[in-house]
Amino acid sequence: MLFLIKNGLLSGNKTIKSGELAYSNTTIGDLISKDTDGDSVPDWEEKLWGTDPTKKETTLGIPDSETINRLKVAQEENNPTTGVTGKNLASEKLTQTDQFSRELFATIATLNQNGQMDQATIDKLSSSLAEHIKNSAPRKVYKLSDLKAVKDDSVQSVKDYNDTLNNIIDKKYPIKNSVTEVLQKFIINENNVDESVLPELDPIIKQKNKIIADMAKMSVPQSLSLLHLGLLNALQRLSENINDIKLYDTDVIVALGGISQYESNTTALGLATNNLKNAIQQKLNN
Repeated sequence: MLFLIKNGLLSGNKTIKSGELAYSNTTIGDLISKDTDGDSVPDWEEKLWGTDPTKKETTLGIPDSETINRLKVAQEENNPTTGVTGKNLASEKLTQTDQFSRELFATIATLNQNGQMDQATIDKLSSSLAEHIKNSAPRKVYKLSDLKAVKDDSVQSVKDYNDTLNNIIDKKYPIKNSVTEVLQKFIINENNVDESVLPELDPIIKQKNKIIADMAKMSVPQSLSLLHLGLLNALQRLSENINDIKLYDTDVIVALGGISQYESNTTALGLATNNLKNAIQQKLNN
């Protein structure tokens, strides 16, 4: 699995510099040249093609280098436009971690073969992955047309709206644990995490999804619709964010994205909440 090391996070038991890309507990520079079985095929390439990096002959009597060359030729003949890996990534239903691994290693292979792999290039690849992790797109975005906006902007209408919203958020779906509490248990120390606590995020995700569903169906005074929409999408983004964190074991790149985005998404939710709260208060005081 790929790990982006940031802000002192560790991979395995080896400390990696902030921003350095690593595979397990090995830096990219080591990974490029690692060849456990000494057959001149790097370990990372053997894994891409399904051969055993600890054996020179995964299939007895056929060197892995020959097996891989045959696979490359066969796949190029079947689909010459698939690129270095010869794989149609979309059809394989790979996780984002798997896709990044293949795409990244294919890029490294090409650059290395052309003699273009240096520390500056490694840093660029690391930065590119870091940006992707920090900037994954939301999967669901609500629009004004999804809301049940009403033209009644009277004080009573706003009061009814406020009461309904408070009931949904504060009373209807109570929750015991917070995401922060779960993450504090998840990150044991700088060297270790406890993945067994991540299912504790499930009731939090369910709670937020129920709140989102109710908010999407409730009547909203037209003058508050944009602010309501902002709060709804902020909640949706945070729910997706928390769900991504749960994928640490199966799709670590997505999970790291969720962890790195959690603080900013929480801040965005707080801002959306305050904006709506202030607008409601102004209308009720008029």
